[in-house]
Amino acid sequence: MTTTSPDITGITRRKVQVQNNFERRAFLFMRVSGIALLFLAVGHMMIQHVLNSSTNLSIIFVAEQWNSWGWKVYDMLLLGFAYLHGMNGFRNVLEDYIHNRSAIKIINIFLAVFAVITIIWAGYAIAAFNPEAAIQAVGG
Repeated sequence: MTTTSPDITGITRRKVQVQNNFERRAFLFMRVSGIALLFLAVGHMMIQHVLNSSTNLSIIFVAEQWNSWGWKVYDMLLLGFAYLHGMNGFRNVLEDYIHNRSAIKIINIFLAVFAVITIIWAGYAIAAFNPEAAIQAVGG
């Protein structure tokens, strides 16, 4: 529907119906996760490589950090946002080159299942990490 405003001539206004579908949500997720990753990844780099020397990074350093649930949650958020952001970008690239709708649907299902399994697996590894056992294992 196109209308011309009577008070200002020459301006055309259109009402656009925005669809609320998966592609729109994926587009918005890319923007939100990009902003979240900016803070999470830059924070991670500052903590690991600026505030602490990268030569001091060891299993003992990680064990001391992961002795707190705050650091575990931080790293899980970094893992989740980074992995899903990357998988969504990979899905977009594949859809640019694969034009068969049924093939895209199968690939999207595979990528979604793979992403869920990977995030659960890695999240469990972070949550189940035993700092005391790691420090004892290296003799610290």
